[in-house]
Amino acid sequence: MRIKDLHPDERPREKMRLRGARNLSNAELLSILLGSGTQGKSVTEVAQELMTSAGGRLAVLGIMPLEQLMSFKGVGEARAIILTAALELGRRAFAEAAVLDKRSITTPEMVYQLMLPQLKHLDHEECWVLFLNRANYLLSKEMITSGSMESTLLDTSRILKRAIEKQSGQIILVHNHPSGSPRPGQADIAQTARLKKALGIVEIQLLDHVIIAEDSFYSFSEQRVGRMV
Repeated sequence: MRIKDLHPDERPREKMRLRGARNLSNAELLSILLGSGTQGKSVTEVAQELMTSAGGRLAVLGIMPLEQLMSFKGVGEARAIILTAALELGRRAFAEAAVLDKRSITTPEMVYQLMLPQLKHLDHEECWVLFLNRANYLLSKEMITSGSMESTLLDTSRILKRAIEKQSGQIILVHNHPSGSPRPGQADIAQTARLKKALGIVEIQLLDHVIIAEDSFYSFSEQRVGRMV
């Protein structure tokens, strides 16, 4: 069915204007970004095909390479770029909201919930640092290094420099394991000990190192695996 064959109140643009963006499905919002369909396929069908390919999850769609998006009929380079930019803006908006949330971070579960949007579904490791004040309130968070599927090296000097610049009294180190197991390897243990020692010289505390997998995490401070349902 073509967009113009729909009742005006059910067309994505008109529906958004009348009811607001929150009342549109993900596919309908994607339809607005795409603008139009292609020969033999309506824009809503193109959008639904994209959502189906991502298992119905925007997080998966958001990390698809441009080349993969462009492989769908009706999604050229310009539209692939628009989709990727829009989904990245959504991810950043979520991150900003988390930073503005003035709760103190006191458990590895809170770290997991905070960082999962950045680290879920990645096919490589990334190392992030949460910079906190002495009351455990989040000052900012920053990706420090990005590595291969199996490992990433900690940039100790950069972490020290950024913590001093931000006047952060304590930090939490976070990285992901694309393999699915959050348990630390020997390299994780050695690098954590090295970072803790370096931070201690300038009286900055390493509160925790949390390794995140898809539905679980490992906390160095509590020496345990936690599972999220």
